[in-house]
Amino acid sequence: MEIMVALIKSLRPKQWIKNLFIFAGIVFAGKFFVPEALYSVLSAFGLFCATSSGIYILNDIIDLPHDREHPVKRKRPIASGQFPLPVAKLSAGILLVGALTLAFLLSTNLGLIIALYVITHIAYSLYLKRIVILDVLIVAFGFLLRVIAGAVVIPVTISSWLLVCTILISLFLILAKRRQEIIISPEGESRPVLQEYSLSFIDQIISAIAASTITAYSLYAFSGETIQKFGGRYMGYTIPFVLYGILRYLYLIHKRSLGEEPEKILLTDPPFIINLGLWILTVFIIVYFFAEEGAFIEK
Repeated sequence: MEIMVALIKSLRPKQWIKNLFIFAGIVFAGKFFVPEALYSVLSAFGLFCATSSGIYILNDIIDLPHDREHPVKRKRPIASGQFPLPVAKLSAGILLVGALTLAFLLSTNLGLIIALYVITHIAYSLYLKRIVILDVLIVAFGFLLRVIAGAVVIPVTISSWLLVCTILISLFLILAKRRQEIIISPEGESRPVLQEYSLSFIDQIISAIAASTITAYSLYAFSGETIQKFGGRYMGYTIPFVLYGILRYLYLIHKRSLGEEPEKILLTDPPFIINLGLWILTVFIIVYFFAEEGAFIEK
């Protein structure tokens, strides 16, 4: 029972909320209520949950010597000895091999995407996470792969708008996390690459990314292509929700120091949750009542 509890903790189920990016394609393609498409996307979601959990365990194994010396990370199941190392290695192997196998059986393209995710994140765990700037870009690339995975299993063609917005919002979330890590461990004890960053540098990038996200989304909402697809400027009505969401998140990371755990904000902050829910509802109404094809999906 103790090993099972340690396994569940090592899987980091709270982090699975990141895999919701997989549903972007099916929502904006107008196929959310198509059973076959929804089943495929749900399958991709489950496989990405298994894959990301396998990577988390593998990362804990690689960082074991460092985690044992860390005041907080030494309490993790593997570092503390609650989750025996041989069992952890076996669990990571089963999750990664199993997810890859099932992904290729479901879709060759999905299998290739998950394989690329595994390769890049193993490289990240071994070396790339120590390279300034590249460390956040690799994590953002993982979000992009999630969106692509959700699209290829339907399948639909992904537009540049979806790619740009995904990269920007993921960079925003990752940099906010880095900012809080710098505050907690200014000497970089929790993550050595933090020594290459500074609080002022991170704040400048976050401000630039936040402004770019709002600008890119606004340009999309009022683009000629979007207006044509929806028969009007309806997507412009979603801009206030995006603006409030970005500003609310900035408030939470600057005033309440919550940036280290994005999933905590998504699950516990009522104003943010309500705003996100209203944005989703508005998008659903626009996509499913005003257009036959989704705004982020090209023919």
